[in-house]
Amino acid sequence: MSAPFRFPRFFVTNPSPCPYLPGRSERKVFTELSGEHAGELNDALGRIGFRRSQNVAYRPSCADCSACVSVRVVTQEFKPNATQRKVIRRNSDLVVTACKPWSTEEQYALLQRYLQARHPGGGMTEMDDMDYADMVEQTPVESHVIEYREPGSGGRPGRLIGACLTDRQADGLSMIYSYFDPDLPHRPGMGNYIIIDHILRARRADLPYVYLGYWVEGSKRMQYKIRYRPLERLGRGGWVRFDPDEQEQAIRNFAERDSADGGGVFRK
Repeated sequence: MSAPFRFPRFFVTNPSPCPYLPGRSERKVFTELSGEHAGELNDALGRIGFRRSQNVAYRPSCADCSACVSVRVVTQEFKPNATQRKVIRRNSDLVVTACKPWSTEEQYALLQRYLQARHPGGGMTEMDDMDYADMVEQTPVESHVIEYREPGSGGRPGRLIGACLTDRQADGLSMIYSYFDPDLPHRPGMGNYIIIDHILRARRADLPYVYLGYWVEGSKRMQYKIRYRPLERLGRGGWVRFDPDEQEQAIRNFAERDSADGGGVFRK
């Protein structure tokens, strides 16, 4: 008898500068996702902290650092706080559509505006339209681009102001990459709204979790993920829930730094 699928071969990248913590280096372990069982493999790896990029699953494997911590929101117990409820009301008119993972010129143009405003000089700013198409379309698993549009008129769709490349896993939604229009003063908190919408979307589908990727304590770019409760993190013994007092203090610390720096929403 043959095994249902071949045990994956794992590889390790060479060390490179860490994009989140100055003065540190990062290294990743990765494997290819291919074949008819790619979805099952991606589900299994997602439960132990791997993330997907095109047809590769990866996770940090740094020799002297363990700051990157996988986190996920427990959807059935999520209760939006006052600020999150305000964000929901403010954007309740948006038309949200789960689209097939096909790239469009409109999506790419929005991504470029987002990157130039939020991450100037970052590696993704060098992406051309073909790179973006690869990011969206090269997926061996069930994926969608969730589009967020303002109301249309005359039977035509409204303006695209947000999008998220999202995988559906057996136990939840995994937010691969989200971006939005950075110049909408009448819609502050669009990045937050996209996350909240995914939590509510997963709940309606009876999916227990929304995977947010890695929380990196000490990295301002990654602190926003601490604001969603209940939140679980992956440790040596498996997934455990954040201590409420610890999470509350982390939220306060993030709010104080964010206020001092003038605010902002950062990518996953």
